[in-house]
Amino acid sequence: MKEQPLYKQIQEKIKEQIRLGILRPGDRVGSEKELSQLYCVSQITTKNALIGLAEEGWVERVQGKGTFVSSQSSELHPVSTHPVLIGVILPSMRNMIDQQLLNYIEQYTYEEGFQILLRITRESVEKETQSVRDLLELGIKGLIIFPTEAENYNESIIQLSFDKFPIVLVDRFFKNIRVPHVISDNVTGTFEAIKHLLNKGHRQIAYISPEITNSVTEDRAAGYERAHLEHHIPIDKSLWCLLSLNSIQQNTAEQKIADFLEAKDNVTAIFTVNVRLAHIVYSYLRKHGLLDRIELITFDIPDIPGVSYVAQNIEAISRKSIEMLKAQLTGGNVPQQHLEPVKLCLQSN
Repeated sequence: MKEQPLYKQIQEKIKEQIRLGILRPGDRVGSEKELSQLYCVSQITTKNALIGLAEEGWVERVQGKGTFVSSQSSELHPVSTHPVLIGVILPSMRNMIDQQLLNYIEQYTYEEGFQILLRITRESVEKETQSVRDLLELGIKGLIIFPTEAENYNESIIQLSFDKFPIVLVDRFFKNIRVPHVISDNVTGTFEAIKHLLNKGHRQIAYISPEITNSVTEDRAAGYERAHLEHHIPIDKSLWCLLSLNSIQQNTAEQKIADFLEAKDNVTAIFTVNVRLAHIVYSYLRKHGLLDRIELITFDIPDIPGVSYVAQNIEAISRKSIEMLKAQLTGGNVPQQHLEPVKLCLQSN
């Protein structure tokens, strides 16, 4: 394979994608420019590759529209009956977001003719790294990863991106590292929630979050700060309750939150960055008869009467992650980031 001309190597890669069913009749093949960027070759090389495939009947070139897998490609070589394996690595399955994400990823991978192999890291960076190795040994062709809560970077994931292995991160991502990712607009979501509270006259707004260790906690904190800055209101970090990951995992966060709120009797509103913390705070407010005095807003649907929330579109995130992964598999143009809009859902008591 290495002794073949570059255009021949590209032809073989595209033929393999057709044989495996990654590319199916009618699917668009990457353009000359997209393939040249993917394989780091000149456009003349990719042009020759596509011309050769068209002459052999594998693809059809449509003027002004692009190159597509031909209907007769399956006659040239039967499509493999073995499904294309896609690895999916999630940090847990304990909340609704994790469960919805897996549900929709499975749905859209199935529609593409793929089959998923699932690994759960239980928020362990070591298990995440081992899961990547295990899945590669099993022959996966692409990988979708929801990174662990505690990390900013995982070298094994970054190496896959450097090696141009098809990979998409969801929910959390590595800032300043070029790995394709699909995320919710966490900054705007928190900004809109805090802006709503400020517009209602709240000035002592508590912010309760896990310690800032990843892109999600960082962006949601930035949204809180941005809302205060745009309203020309000083940011009082004494109103921030940042919980260690150990305290959350070991169920000691309830007491820490209780201690924090008991010392902040001037608080009139609280924003929590996730549902788990929202339930802890709600339980405290109800126990102490504070639900009428303190307004609570959280990220994600808490299923608590009267509690407003920022809703993520998990189905759209899942669908887009599959689209971006398939684009990498087929040589298409892949954006570095897809930012999915969120919606502030206001509830009344």
